[in-house]
Amino acid sequence: MSKTYAIADLHGRYDLLLAAIESIEQGNHSGGTVVFTGDYVDRGPQSRQVIERLMAGPSDPRWKWICLQGNHEEIMLTVRAEPELVGSWWLPNGGGATLMSYGQKVGELADVGVIPQEHIDWLKSLPLIYVDNHRIFVHAGVDETIPLDKQSAQTMQWMIYPDGYAIGHGNRHVVHGHHQSEDGPLLFSGRTDLDTFAWFTGRLVIGVFDDEKAGGPITTIEIKGSPIWEPS
Repeated sequence: MSKTYAIADLHGRYDLLLAAIESIEQGNHSGGTVVFTGDYVDRGPQSRQVIERLMAGPSDPRWKWICLQGNHEEIMLTVRAEPELVGSWWLPNGGGATLMSYGQKVGELADVGVIPQEHIDWLKSLPLIYVDNHRIFVHAGVDETIPLDKQSAQTMQWMIYPDGYAIGHGNRHVVHGHHQSEDGPLLFSGRTDLDTFAWFTGRLVIGVFDDEKAGGPITTIEIKGSPIWEPS
């Protein structure tokens, strides 16, 4: 049975990323696919380290990693191109923690130039959606009334599903993060929300999916780290 594992909203929690990779690989020696649904940066303390680890890819060729771009990556890329937006858009959304992971100090003038170009190029290259036979993996969500090839970046990176909304997209189950729920994951007939506010709570939940079986996760893997406070 081949499996796909989904990890949402790491937000600079390098410790949780390493623990998740270790748990997945130790529990399945035949390999599989890991989909990261975006929001690797901001809020948590080690955004740079998260990016560098994801850029390096799996150490075992039996594993395939798919990294999607989230809305916080979009913010970071936009601000890198338009530095005047740092104070009004990025810093209020946790960008200060990202800059500190790149070596900036508290009290220094925010300098987006500290982010290496290779990191920017990698983030730009990331897709917004990954589709397999039974599921759609995306950062925020999809509009079920619109074909997948017509979905907008705004929808896939920023939309918020109404509370309790259970519909996926056609016959496919939607797997996403973005809308945090400390008591998650939220499991519905047509979608799974894996954002468990992990950067703050230290609790990351990985969705495990059977590639031959439609629907939601067949099980989950819970990673427990220490809760943290957002750097000011």
